[in-house]
Amino acid sequence: MKIVQVEAIPFAIPYAKPLRFASGEVHTADHVLVRVYTDEGLVGTAEAPPRPYTYGETQESIVAVIDKIFAPQILGLTALEREVVHARLDRTVGNPTAKAAIDMALWDIIGQAAEMPVSGLLGGYTDRLRVSHMVGFAPAEEMVAEAERIRDTYGITTFKVKVGRRPYTDDVDACRALRAALGPDVNLYVDGNRGWSPSEAARALREMDDLGLTFAEELCPADDVLGRRWLVAQSRIPFIADESATHAADVTRELLGGSATAISIKTARTGFTASQRILRQCEGLGVEIVMGNQIDGQIGTLCTVAFGAAHRTSAHHPGELSNFLDMTDDLLAEPLTIREGALRVREGNGLGIDVDPEKLARYRQDH
Repeated sequence: MKIVQVEAIPFAIPYAKPLRFASGEVHTADHVLVRVYTDEGLVGTAEAPPRPYTYGETQESIVAVIDKIFAPQILGLTALEREVVHARLDRTVGNPTAKAAIDMALWDIIGQAAEMPVSGLLGGYTDRLRVSHMVGFAPAEEMVAEAERIRDTYGITTFKVKVGRRPYTDDVDACRALRAALGPDVNLYVDGNRGWSPSEAARALREMDDLGLTFAEELCPADDVLGRRWLVAQSRIPFIADESATHAADVTRELLGGSATAISIKTARTGFTASQRILRQCEGLGVEIVMGNQIDGQIGTLCTVAFGAAHRTSAHHPGELSNFLDMTDDLLAEPLTIREGALRVREGNGLGIDVDPEKLARYRQDH
């Protein structure tokens, strides 16, 4: 199973409506399809979603780093030599989603060779993952209407509410409207994408104390070191570190420093290998995790489901798996379907990714 080629294909699929949050907004899924080919004819597939406002990666930079730096370094290695692959990729700093896509494509190859699903190789805890849905910035009545539609259509009962606007009262009002409309049985948590100062976040949380929020995520920047510790120390709900904890060392820093009490794992950012290390690290420290979403397409979502369903800890809370619903199309030949509030692991060997060649030809950007 020697690696003979690594392919990075840029593609772009519009969103039906823009996704808006404190750190930016997204109108088009400008992603990269990553394929790793072996000398035995097996092909591993994954997706790299660039997030320049978070990690500095762009679609162009992902293609360039894979074509010019990563591919030449790993050609000739086998898919089983993942530690060697990571050692070589890590010579280059940053580029997390490019590295993650290569890692997941290698796991896809290993699953195909073993004639087993990747989720089973990773742990095989369950065959599905409950879904949470992200509600982005909009007037409160529109946010309520979206949440009610998603609940009634897909059976989803957990919602991640994007906050971080100024004034913060807009977000407080939206959360109150969501709780009033959805009732006490729906789970709500908030994600500020670093949009507030510690004092603004503290005031907002106090004003939402009666809403029964499950989590708060990245309400203020990690660089506000003392302010964030002060905020987390007084928080009555777990505080999730997401973009501030992209490596195992970051997780250690955020948790032991008192800047977070829970962790978001995103396979688009840490692949399967590093995600599993972070998961075991959190288990050892007794810290809850949530499977996050990098505004993934269906390929990336399928990877998140495979990992999240594989472990008891990652399957405990609903995963953020529904952002693909806002895309006008996708690349999978058989689209994902959310039923009764959950997504099932794709059956078949490896990751079960089957890309529709006509759709890829339509949306790729390098022709």
